[in-house]
Amino acid sequence: MRLGVLDVGSNTVHLLVVDAHPGARPLPAHSHKAELRLAELLDGDGAIHADGVDRLISTLEDALQAAEDKGCEDVLPFATSAVREAANADEVLSRVKAVTGIDLQVLTGDEEARLTFLAARRWFGWSAGKLLVLDIGGGSLEIAYGIDEDPDIAVSLPLGAGRLTAGMLPGDPPDPEDVRALRRHVRAQIARTVGEFTRFGRPDHVVATSKTFKQLARIAGAARSTEGLYTSRELGRTSLEGWVPKLAAMTAAQRATLPGVSEGRAGQLLAGALVAEGAMDLFGVDELEICPWALREGVILRRLDHLPAF
Repeated sequence: MRLGVLDVGSNTVHLLVVDAHPGARPLPAHSHKAELRLAELLDGDGAIHADGVDRLISTLEDALQAAEDKGCEDVLPFATSAVREAANADEVLSRVKAVTGIDLQVLTGDEEARLTFLAARRWFGWSAGKLLVLDIGGGSLEIAYGIDEDPDIAVSLPLGAGRLTAGMLPGDPPDPEDVRALRRHVRAQIARTVGEFTRFGRPDHVVATSKTFKQLARIAGAARSTEGLYTSRELGRTSLEGWVPKLAAMTAAQRATLPGVSEGRAGQLLAGALVAEGAMDLFGVDELEICPWALREGVILRRLDHLPAF
């Protein structure tokens, strides 16, 4: 069957169309993406303002049309931190459903972390042993650890690259004092959770998902996306530590010229790098591997798990 998963994130609205069957690997068939930056469309009270809701509805209608054009039998729509934390979330969801018919399912941070972990576990398999999975989104950082398909522990922290950039790095390039303040903030937040994970022992394999980690790995020398999903891509902490001061000294336009860095994400890359560096350091990770699958694939896999095999 052909499924569409519609991801309303803090940065983008992304429709991923896959050909999927129970027991088989979902095969990507089409990708439709629009940059909306919901996290930046908030008023002073933390609500998504009227123009932002109109833009969201228009973007969703375009995605629904794309899903219909590509022959999707079903669309799985979900939203993450930008909608979850909006002061007028219920009003936004009600209007979206009334106008588009889409019943957006708002995932909790815990659900985000667990579904992303499921995707990573399926990608790497049981032989990977105990997995530690890191995911940096626009609004939050998800961390999960475990040996099965459902992690033993999963947390979500308000350390997304878009959120931190908008709230703590106003300059372009940012003021060095702001960078130091953000570094302290990030590390203090992550450090509060480390003890909860260490009691489960060291992981056998550390992996990361998300556009932020992919871009950081690329500028550190990892293979291009054109070399395929099955090409191994790693990010080392020493290399990342060397890039952080370079990124801090650049403007967003200068970062956009780096290999693999898109113009739309360039402004957030420093904040993302500080989160990645802090997580790798505090969890004692010298090197991690980039996982091609993430939250969207986790949503698809969970849906397939509940379909009959025949």
